[in-house]
Amino acid sequence: MNAIKQTVGVDVAQKELVCVVGVLLEDFSVSIKARKAFGNHLSGFKAFLKWVKASTEVSQDLTVVLEATGVYHEKFVHWLVGQEQQVAIVLPNKISNYMRTLSIKTITDNTAAEAITQFGLERKLETWTPPKPIFRTLKQLTRERDQIVSERVVIANQLHAEQTEAFPNANSLKRLNTRKMLLNKQEKEIKNEIHLLVKSNPDLEENISYMTSIPGVGELTAVIALAETNGFELVMNKRQLVSYAGLDVKEKQSGTSVKGKPKISKKGNRHLRKAMHLPALSAIKNCSLYKNNFARLVGRHGIKMKAVVAVQRKILELMYILYKTKTTFDLEHELKKEQQLEAATP
Repeated sequence: MNAIKQTVGVDVAQKELVCVVGVLLEDFSVSIKARKAFGNHLSGFKAFLKWVKASTEVSQDLTVVLEATGVYHEKFVHWLVGQEQQVAIVLPNKISNYMRTLSIKTITDNTAAEAITQFGLERKLETWTPPKPIFRTLKQLTRERDQIVSERVVIANQLHAEQTEAFPNANSLKRLNTRKMLLNKQEKEIKNEIHLLVKSNPDLEENISYMTSIPGVGELTAVIALAETNGFELVMNKRQLVSYAGLDVKEKQSGTSVKGKPKISKKGNRHLRKAMHLPALSAIKNCSLYKNNFARLVGRHGIKMKAVVAVQRKILELMYILYKTKTTFDLEHELKKEQQLEAATP
């Protein structure tokens, strides 16, 4: 029986790549052809490619499928693309959910690689493309800043706890304040580095100016959105962007007895989702469009946080539209659209 599709599933660890070659046959059954482990380093990559070419049909397209495992997969996928290989990267939660549907009782690196192979054979996956250098650098900087901000929150909490003790330790307070000052300095350096990078690229600066015309959206928010989506190349439409950020609504309903409350999925890019929180609060406070939108939603269901998330979605979608159409925010136009939407809503 002939194969109609072939895939290599790779379970990536810090030091090892566990690989499985599989094919999808004409009757849509899956057949495992070969399996082997390689080192997660350059010589291992070369040995992997040599083994793959010997284990697959050269005349048929081949996709290497792996899940995003922190940073351990990055050197490997960049090297594969440099060797003109097709790569598909899948979110870990998708693989883990898929594995629950299989009759796998013991989860090992080999069974995980086999599940990734089977997932790749059964699904139509998008080919991964490396981020542009400037967006890669911006993502590194924005994520570094996020870590610094998180550290500063911890230090602030420790300072508060120490200061409210009956007998605060002066040396402890001094060290905590020193660390806080260092973090403030580092955050300022990173933000300045981001600003200079944006200024050095006229096209990027122009595109960011469209996005920052939205009330509440600053340069940092726009940079995070572009860095996390590779200039929106990872998304094809507004709906996909919202899903990628994990701001899409999921609802569980079955018959008449099971009806869960709708809530956001949070199964997406947490950095992008987190970046939309403060801009939404600022827009609600300072822009009549989002203030009215927030009030209408709270009046409908009485849940403020749910209304804030809805504003986050609207702002993220509008950032995408303005970036793609190269236009600036027009309050009158947006108010008119909102009125039409309200009139059409039963």
